[in-house]
Formats: sequence, C-alpha cells, structure tokens
Amino acid sequence: MALSSRQITGSNFAYQHLPFDTFLDDAADLGREKLELWGIAPHLHIPRLRDADARSIRRSIEARGLSVYCLTPEQVTYPVNVASPVAWLRAESIALFRRAAELCVELGAELLLLTPGRGYENEATGAAWRRSADAIGEITAYAGALGVECVLEPLQRVESNLVNDSRTLAAMLDEIGAANLGAVLDTVTMAVAGENVDDAFEALGGDRVRHVHLIDGRPAGHLAWGDGELPLDEYLSALDRRGYDRWMTFELFGDGTYARDPRPAVEQCHARVGLA
Repeated sequence: MALSSRQITGSNFAYQHLPFDTFLDDAADLGREKLELWGIAPHLHIPRLRDADARSIRRSIEARGLSVYCLTPEQVTYPVNVASPVAWLRAESIALFRRAAELCVELGAELLLLTPGRGYENEATGAAWRRSADAIGEITAYAGALGVECVLEPLQRVESNLVNDSRTLAAMLDEIGAANLGAVLDTVTMAVAGENVDDAFEALGGDRVRHVHLIDGRPAGHLAWGDGELPLDEYLSALDRRGYDRWMTFELFGDGTYARDPRPAVEQCHARVGLA
C-alpha cells in the first residue's frame, strides 16, 4: 500500500490554549479520520480525567466522524519519570500510565505512548535502565490485559539518558519482550541522533515501528514542515519503500508560538507533505 495523506492523524499538540472542541472542529474540517490525543491540561489531564469524562470526550469525537488512535500522556514537562530513583515519583509515574491505559479503553484508543524516563546523570546507567525496563514492562502488561497496545518513543539526550536512538530503543524492546510493545519513530529525535528512516527500520525491524511523529526541525525544535531543515521527501520515500502502513502525527511544539493559532501551522504541514 502506498503511503497516503489518510495516514496523517489530527492532534491537539499546539491546541492547549484553545478549547478542545476547536481542535476537534479543525481536525474534522481538515479531513482527518484518526486522532492522537495529547494528555495535557486543560484538555485531558490524566490524573483528573474520570471514566465518564473520557466517554463524553469520545462521544464528541465520534459525533464528528473521528476516532482515537493514540493517547500520549504529557511526560516530559510534567513530573513523570518511570526510571526515577525517587520512589514516590516512579510509583506515581507508573500509576499514571496504568490509569492512562484504562482511559485508552474508554476513549477507544488503540495505542498508549510511553517514554523511557531518565536516571540521575551521576549514577550508573544500568540501575536506571533496570528501573525503566521494569516499569515499562509492568505498564505494558497491564495495558495488554486491557487490550491496549503500547509504543515506546526514544527521547533526545537532553530529555533522557537511557533511550536516545534506534539501537538503544531496540535493546529496550528486546529486554522487555512484550508482543504488545512497539516503537515510535520520531523524525526529530532520529535526526538529532544522526539517524535516518532506514537506520531505524534496520535496527528495530519493520513490524515494530507502529507509529511515526513526522515533524520538521533544525534538527531539533518540533517545527511545522517548511520551518526547519529536515529532508521530508527522503523520509516519506523511505517510509513508503519500507511499507509503513500505520499512522503519522505532526507533533507541533516549536517555541510556543504555534499555540497562539495552530491551524495555519497544521495546514502548512499538510501542504508540504502533499501526499495523495
């Protein structure tokens, strides 16, 4: 199957300063089918979201002909760290993801996105790696019992000292060994690590790449396509050649200015990607 624009999700990344319904209206108007939902206040703050709230959100989504593909709890700017040496922080982080898996069921989301966390910079990496692997394994097992698939996203070195490229991501997936745990390919993290799409597929195996954050950068920045310098055509050609048939999200952050009026940035991404 050739890569198509149908595989682009709508996402509330950059919509956090607007009502959630504004995001949904834009996503429907721009022809999206699937959504990646960013679990951040005020839209979907996981610790405060009740089952009834999630079901109400799902009804609003489905009333527009949309459905949820992935739930991505905020886990970089929030105090969330599954590899933390601080017991309460790690325990609360695991509890947050377990709750997020339950909310995936209520929202109808197929995927729950996880990140590896980080250890102290002055401790042995092995100890933090163990905490991360054990926590992700626990979360993945809990999600699996609920029928939810998980995906693990590597982070840039400034965000994590554990999983920063496809090699370490593959090692973490191998160690956990859960069939319902796959990988996210994030084009910015990939570029910062000096890798390309083929490097990621060769390290991970194509069947383990189950979601893509398709985003521009210099090479960092999470920018709208056209505002950075990453080789979009090369990435799309490689994903097509590798037979990637799942979903892709524009994870727009930038310097925060996209959040003032996100729709033009989303439309710019659609125009640049230009898939049929």
